[in-house]
Amino acid sequence: MAGAVELDVAGRAVRLSNPDKVYFPERGYTKLDVAQYYVAVAEGVLRGLRERPTTLQRFPDGVDGEFFYQKRAPKGLPEWLPTATINFPSGRSADEICPTEPAAVLWAANLGCLTFHPWPVRRADTEHPDELRIDLDPQPGTDFHDAVRAAHELRDLLAGYGMQGWPKTSGGRGLHVYVPLEPRWTFTDCRHAVIALGRALEQRMPGQVTTAWWKEERGEKIFVDYNQMARDRTIASAYSLRARPGATASTPLRWEELDDAAPEDFDLRTVPARFAEVGDLQAGMDGQAFGLDPLLELYERQAKDEGLGELPYPPDHPKVAGEPTRVQPSRARKH
Repeated sequence: MAGAVELDVAGRAVRLSNPDKVYFPERGYTKLDVAQYYVAVAEGVLRGLRERPTTLQRFPDGVDGEFFYQKRAPKGLPEWLPTATINFPSGRSADEICPTEPAAVLWAANLGCLTFHPWPVRRADTEHPDELRIDLDPQPGTDFHDAVRAAHELRDLLAGYGMQGWPKTSGGRGLHVYVPLEPRWTFTDCRHAVIALGRALEQRMPGQVTTAWWKEERGEKIFVDYNQMARDRTIASAYSLRARPGATASTPLRWEELDDAAPEDFDLRTVPARFAEVGDLQAGMDGQAFGLDPLLELYERQAKDEGLGELPYPPDHPKVAGEPTRVQPSRARKH
C-alpha cells in the first residue's frame, strides 16, 4: 500500500494516509479518489457545513466494511478546527466539530468519512435552527420520480407562504428541500412546521403522500419524514458521498432539472465537472432567511379545525405532552 500523500486545500496542507485503499470496490474508487472529489467540491460542501456541529459517518474499511457515526470530536483534532457543545435528547452533551475551512472536509475524509451530517444550527446558537429540512422519502412501491412530483407540489405550497426552497438529491431514492430560516424558533417549532407542511401535502396529494410514522401505515407513498427536524436528527449534507456501490452524491439541483434527473447520474466522477460548470446551486440560501410564523399558524389551525395534534417522536426522545403512543399499531391491536 502506498505511503501517505499531502494535498493542498485552499492553502492548507492535509496529510492523507493509505491513498490507494479501495473505498468503493464496485467502481474501484480509492481513498485518494474520495479526497480529490472533496477537494473539487470543497467550496460547496463547506457552505453546507460552515460553523455547523457535524457528525461524521466513517467507513474506515470502505463501503463494504463496518461504519460508525462519530459525534464527539475525535482525538488529534487540529487546532484550527473549532468545536461546539451540542445537547442530545437524553440530556447528555458532546463537543462536535464545526468546519470553518475547506481543509476540515479533507481532514475528515482522511478518517474515512464519506458522509457529513451537519446539524441545522450554527455553533454561535445551537438551540435555534437556521434551516428547515424537508425529507421526501419514497416508500416501497414508489421511486425518485414520485418524490419529484411531491417536491413540485411542496414548492408551490411554500410559495403560498412566501417561502422558497432549495432541492437536492439525497444520494439515494429521495429528495431533500431546504428552506433558510431566521434562527428564532426552537427545534420543536421547526418540527411542527414540517408536520404542517406534510399534512398540507397529504391533502393536496391524497394517496400519494403520508406523514404516518409507522411503516405499516405508510403504504406506497412519499413519506414526509418530519422527525428529521427533531433534535439530533441530521441529513446528509450537499455534496456528501453516500455509501452506495456507485458512489452517488447528495447533489443540489435546479427546480427545472428535477423531472429529467436520476440520482445515479450524480456521483464521485460526474459531480466535480458539474460543480465546475454550474457552481454551488445552494449558494443563494445564504442571502435568505424566512420566518416560521405562517407554518406554525397552519399547524395550530390543523389542530383546532381538524383535530390533528402532535405526532410520535423517535424512540430515543423523551415523551412530550399530547404525543400519541409509540406502540406500533398492529401490536397495540393485539392487546
